[in-house]
Amino acid sequence: MVVFGTFVLLIGFTAWHSWAELQQKTLNDWLLDTAGLWVQGLVIPLLQLTLLQWLYQQLFSDWGHQLVLSPWLAFLLSFVAVDYLYYWNHRWLHSRWGWVAHQVHHTVSVMDVLGTSRNTLWSSLLIVYVWVHGLFIYWLSDPGAYIVGVSLTAALDLWRHSQFGPASSGRLHGWFSPWLVLPQDHGWHHRQGECNFGANLKLWDRLHGTLHQSDQWPSTLGQASGLSLWRQLIYPRAPFIHRHSLD
Repeated sequence: MVVFGTFVLLIGFTAWHSWAELQQKTLNDWLLDTAGLWVQGLVIPLLQLTLLQWLYQQLFSDWGHQLVLSPWLAFLLSFVAVDYLYYWNHRWLHSRWGWVAHQVHHTVSVMDVLGTSRNTLWSSLLIVYVWVHGLFIYWLSDPGAYIVGVSLTAALDLWRHSQFGPASSGRLHGWFSPWLVLPQDHGWHHRQGECNFGANLKLWDRLHGTLHQSDQWPSTLGQASGLSLWRQLIYPRAPFIHRHSLD
């Protein structure tokens, strides 16, 4: 419900605030975003709750609902520890091995919530969330607080791809900017490519020297792939340059 509510809210704000930009999106962009939304919003959650639960039961039959953690630890496991795994997962997606699956996501030229799901259809299977979340939902005796962390991470992912970052002079920016990845920060990731790999927390980029922080939004972002719609959806084998020059 948190994710769905965030999606509806941001779609409404996007339509009101950025209608001119939305009208400039090509049919291919709309099809890419919509197809990815079905995969990430429906197929992947169903996979985690059905096939993966069955798979983990076959592989780890003695683990089912055996891990007892307090609600706070279960939440932090999801929101912090898995966030660190994702940081390295995201860096791998920008390597020569992972980029072929991730490159379509970086064709987003305007930050809007639908761009969150712009991906080659099978690339979500290379995201650590799919496998780790499914495992801990199977393993934890009470996965409720863990799922709250999953939902909050997903809601922040939608927000991070929107244009609704707090104003740099505002109080919210002062509270959140030191530690939380804001839409402005993720915009710079889409502009430069080799910075701001974190999802929830800036801590990991600070620790590993990949943080680029600016109160301003990047002036441009996005790359033209030169690939057909079907190649982008299924088999974007021909790579294109993903290292951006710094502004």
